[in-house]
Amino acid sequence: MTDTLQVVTATSSKEEAETIARALIERRLAACVQVAGPITSTYHWKGRIESAQEFLCIIKTRESHYLALEDAIRELHSYEVPEILAFQVSAGNRAYLDWLRRELADLSGPDVV
Repeated sequence: MTDTLQVVTATSSKEEAETIARALIERRLAACVQVAGPITSTYHWKGRIESAQEFLCIIKTRESHYLALEDAIRELHSYEVPEILAFQVSAGNRAYLDWLRRELADLSGPDVV
């Protein structure tokens, strides 16, 4: 088991996804954010079935960064209720996981924006 998380959120535009990605990297809350899409999402919203084109952010972070990362996504996201789901990474390329840890902010220090 690792302390690494993969977090996903979906946005209504590529520009919004890229804005969130850049902010998370600049704040050192994520080591990498991949933007994929467009994708089509179908869901229930306020009593109706909706369908929308979205862009998916796939975010690599650590468990210790999750709450700050979620707060940042909520701050930057245009949705009333954004999807923010975190998945535990049980194993991975040790060199990649070591790189990820080195790239993230020390949340106890002054480098958190």
